[in-house]
Amino acid sequence: MTTALTQATLTDPVTRHARKDFTRLNADQTVEQALAGLRERPPEGRIIYFYVTDADGRLVGVVPTRRLLLSKGEARIADIMVRQVIALPETATVLDACEFFTLHRLLAFPILDGEKRIIGVVDVELYTDELSTIETNESNESLFQLIGVHIDETRPVTPWSAFRLRFPWLLCSVVSGILAAFLAGLYEAQLRAVVVLALFIPVVLALSESVAIQSVTLALRQMQLIRPSWAILLRRLGQELPTGFLLGAACAVLVGLVALVWKQLMVAAICITGGIAGGMTLSAVVGLGWPYLLRLLKVDPQVAAGPIALASADMLTLLLYFNLAVWLL
Repeated sequence: MTTALTQATLTDPVTRHARKDFTRLNADQTVEQALAGLRERPPEGRIIYFYVTDADGRLVGVVPTRRLLLSKGEARIADIMVRQVIALPETATVLDACEFFTLHRLLAFPILDGEKRIIGVVDVELYTDELSTIETNESNESLFQLIGVHIDETRPVTPWSAFRLRFPWLLCSVVSGILAAFLAGLYEAQLRAVVVLALFIPVVLALSESVAIQSVTLALRQMQLIRPSWAILLRRLGQELPTGFLLGAACAVLVGLVALVWKQLMVAAICITGGIAGGMTLSAVVGLGWPYLLRLLKVDPQVAAGPIALASADMLTLLLYFNLAVWLL
């Protein structure tokens, strides 16, 4: 049964709820030596991860229980431990810890002081009584989603606070709309010469914005399952680029044929086709990239990514579309 958190609890220092009965290992030990020591002095508390510290108590790695049990006895702890440990600072609140659980999908986090010495451990039992029932990755995922729901339920939400959170990012759409008007003014001669180009601007922008929002949604969903990094961002962008091109090419051919049959202007049809294909390709990359980039910059992408991605997609698409018109006409 899940324990719902109160707002007072969420603002507590996480150290107030930390466990002190965590298990330490020495990096120079072998797996066999570590297991023998654990048998001689069984840990008092629940074991989720084994934390590896140096002689001064500083955290240098973590060993998942499964890895320790299945590794060869002669293997050194230093060789099987995970060196990049995700840890909470001692200044963190319970809310900070809860967000770490939903973001990184781990069952426990060490708490470090200013010298990187481990001073405690906080696990998901702080938020739920269901820890003992966790057996599969699927149940883990449900648990983390449940924690996220309780965070949202306990956050104070007022119309003014919601406005302050969302309005600054909507300014991106306001600015992009104004810039779009200025851009259209700069290319007024081309639009007057071939009016059909102006007629198809809403279609060109709508398709680019649609694929951008699709990519934003996919990126936000992906980040629920993985920890974002620059390497992952580059790999995802490489995967999204050909997808965006295929989507853009398919839509461009359909709209271009309509423009050609309707207005019977080959040059205009080519411009519309190229604008849609190129704009959707760029928008797919932009839509996927912004949520990852915002997360890596420690900005919440849930509210910010959509408006920024749409504004970027509009500007890139219009610039491409209008410059194609200049080049072709």
